[in-house]
Amino acid sequence: MHREVVRASGHEHVSAAHASTFEVTTDDYLTPAGDCILAVEADRAPADFDDAFVDAARDADATITATLEADGHEASVTGRGDPELTYESERSMVGRTSTYVDDRTVLLDAEYAADGFDRGLVEALAAGADATFTLTVE
Repeated sequence: MHREVVRASGHEHVSAAHASTFEVTTDDYLTPAGDCILAVEADRAPADFDDAFVDAARDADATITATLEADGHEASVTGRGDPELTYESERSMVGRTSTYVDDRTVLLDAEYAADGFDRGLVEALAAGADATFTLTVE
């Protein structure tokens, strides 16, 4: 198993209302329109991830799990890897319920998007809680 851990922060505009994606970004701001964004000020981006992690994630049979923790709340979403994943974004990481791939995509066919995250977790993030975003590949 390969693991990448990203530290980030919640923000007052976290709404987690998006129905097809969820995102963690290195940006230090969030507008109300960013309804897929769960956390900001990430200390790492996909371009920083270890080569072994990226290679494992590019396996079509890989299972990728994203876990977000903040203020005692936790939610995990499982998706899959794909040979098309590049992990080249220096800005943000996006989980998708679809099979669309760009440089920000970290997993495909996610069980759910931002709107499926635990509301207690979302409230903690909206209150500005520190967050830990962990990606694992198996």
